[in-house]
Amino acid sequence: MTNMYDVIIPAAGMGKRMQADQNKILLRINNKSILEHTVLAFQEDEHCRAIHLAAQRDEIEILQKMLKDYSKISIITEGGSERQYSIYNVLKAMEPCDYVFVHDAARPFVTCETLHKLYTSVQINKSVIAAVKVKDTIKRVANNEVVETLKRDELWQIQTPQAFDYQLLLNAYDKADADHFLGTDDASLVERISAVHIVESDYDNIKITTPEDMFFAEAILKKRGL
Repeated sequence: MTNMYDVIIPAAGMGKRMQADQNKILLRINNKSILEHTVLAFQEDEHCRAIHLAAQRDEIEILQKMLKDYSKISIITEGGSERQYSIYNVLKAMEPCDYVFVHDAARPFVTCETLHKLYTSVQINKSVIAAVKVKDTIKRVANNEVVETLKRDELWQIQTPQAFDYQLLLNAYDKADADHFLGTDDASLVERISAVHIVESDYDNIKITTPEDMFFAEAILKKRGL
């Protein structure tokens, strides 16, 4: 099959806001770790060629054992001090491919529909990210004083996966490295050299960050009958 994608999953973060005694991606929901739920979505996607991870040095062996039954697992390399550096490490270590998806390890509920939308769009647009419309009114504030009420219909909450032409993403990372630029996500790096498009995702595609999110995670699985 041509035009397949590889996915990079940065899993080297500490997740301090989870207040757990271990990396939050190792916490279990319905007898699977958060990371396994995340990996499974890509393992089951026929358009995904390989899954690459960046991990903490002392957790590489743990992840290798945990994910030994997932046939698409390829590279598990040591992450960097920032998410951006972890992804760059993997980009430089992996074999070139057609497209690269980047997805948060702690975002385990991405749907097949969202993956298909991204896969279809990236082949046309070369750079596309998952997002949902903002529900709340957003105000810009300075010194605890409202400066501006932003137009809600122009605002989107950005998620992952974010999908890119492989060479475009590598060029964006090379330029960021040369310029000592640290972005907030992969799209912020690509935006410096190319247009970025969006596809609409869904509100269940949450990132598990705080203890409260574990309750939402269990509710999502229950809603899906899992």
